[in-house]
Amino acid sequence: MGSSSSNMNHIPDAQELMQETGFSSAHLLRLYERFEFLDREKRGELRQETVDFASFVRILAHFRPADTNRRDGAPQDPPNSQTRKLKFAFQLYDQDRDGKISREELLQVLRAMVGIQVTEEQLQSIAERAIQEADLDRDDAISFDEFRKSLEKVNIDHKMSIRFLR
Repeated sequence: MGSSSSNMNHIPDAQELMQETGFSSAHLLRLYERFEFLDREKRGELRQETVDFASFVRILAHFRPADTNRRDGAPQDPPNSQTRKLKFAFQLYDQDRDGKISREELLQVLRAMVGIQVTEEQLQSIAERAIQEADLDRDDAISFDEFRKSLEKVNIDHKMSIRFLR
């Protein structure tokens, strides 16, 4: 078997991705193997929305456990920092990218997450309670600051970390 650096040659933008995301060359190789497995049509992208390998790695970087020993040259605010993890989660809910999570956006995400397992009435109740608890300025939406404050007591690194590269 060749050295890991020789295997890195077929990975587009490998050095840049390692620098940006904090993944090691071994992790990047493993992710590339998984990406190729998911890319059944061998198009260099995944189908649902067009996701190329670099996007795939950048998304997964949010789910790396936080670094206790940061490398020289690592970004100041890496994708797996608490702030970036929270922003990533917030953007999943903020569907129209207006900087606020509306009741309807919250309901859309809840419907996608639970499908038909929960009644519409229960979903409405969950959304209403979430808005009531997090909406500090009472504008009937949740801003990023309100989102962050509502999750202050949650261990985001633990909840948003997957140890998937062993």
